[in-house]
Amino acid sequence: MLVKLSARGLRALSSTSHTPFIARVSEDLALSEPERANNLLLLSADAPELPLGFRGYLLRRGMGIADRKDVYLLGSEHHYLRNGDVVRIDPARGSVSALYRAASRSNTFLVTERCDNFCLMCSQPPKDHDDSWLVDDLEQAIPLISSEATEIGITGGEPALLGERLVQLLVLLRRCLPRTSVHVLSNGRRFADGGFARCIGDVKHPDLMFGIPLYSDLPEEHDYVVQARGAFDETVRGILNLKRRRVRVELRFVIHRETVVRMPEFARFVARNLTFVDHVAFMGLEPVGFAKANLEALWIDPVDYQSALGEAVMTLERAGLMTSIYNHQLCALDPRLHRFARKSISDWKNVYLEACEGCRRKDDCGGFFASATVKRSRGIVAYT
Repeated sequence: MLVKLSARGLRALSSTSHTPFIARVSEDLALSEPERANNLLLLSADAPELPLGFRGYLLRRGMGIADRKDVYLLGSEHHYLRNGDVVRIDPARGSVSALYRAASRSNTFLVTERCDNFCLMCSQPPKDHDDSWLVDDLEQAIPLISSEATEIGITGGEPALLGERLVQLLVLLRRCLPRTSVHVLSNGRRFADGGFARCIGDVKHPDLMFGIPLYSDLPEEHDYVVQARGAFDETVRGILNLKRRRVRVELRFVIHRETVVRMPEFARFVARNLTFVDHVAFMGLEPVGFAKANLEALWIDPVDYQSALGEAVMTLERAGLMTSIYNHQLCALDPRLHRFARKSISDWKNVYLEACEGCRRKDDCGGFFASATVKRSRGIVAYT
């Protein structure tokens, strides 16, 4: 079942809160009193006696609780909420937004919708407005997340536009979640400023990586895809500056009609000039946002670029670079490339088709974006 990370349907049964607030979900009736103030008690069945002191109470069904503050009845859209999740409750809108899900490995924080690129296939079209409240919320949420969290993603927009606030956010993550890996999606351009790159390095996060897109070996082609003149030069200088500060960098290459032609040349460029990067990922197209609007111009069946993809991957492997293929189905890939394929689509938007039922490779396959089912490869077939 797909998960709506932000959904209405919350009904206040007894509320004194009028503004949004952040809290952790708990199913522990015996939670210690000092911890209760930041926790919402989640009840799926009648409880003989409700403890006092919780930030509020979330009910799976109406259970006649009238003597507590901030009591909310959850809608069916919130079926996934579990112990340890961190949520944002907006009583006025009747909505719940899951900022962190304890049972998921696909937790990503949106930190801004602003961006200095305007990519042809952007899945999160930029908006030029003040959304600093997003980071305000995260600064409250991060201390509530379990220290056992394995990975946190940071995305935008362009996170580097936060400037010093991005540095502060990374410091907070290092302090509160020192064993949690952090992956930041960035276009890399702002790190052409060596001083800013130095500030990121000075955080000395033990497990930090920046995922930075590079779409061609030719500056003019990369600049066209991201719709920003001079972006290629700034991006490459940003990568160099981050690596000088010992910050790990992953290159990301989204495959579509405007990038596929020079994919082998891109790989040779990386193998000659950027062998110090830590990972290279070839990404399938996610048809949402601008990618959906431009789909007819951008879409190319993966079956039709297997030769170019294979050449690019093998070039990088010979150069000793760790290489992966994201967002692809195994049946649409050349079997020789299966060992590079990763299950990369976030669980909340990952689906399989009817054609996948009975496939013996289904558990190994990355499946589809929920948005991608209207446009699919002619190579989709179940392994029997």
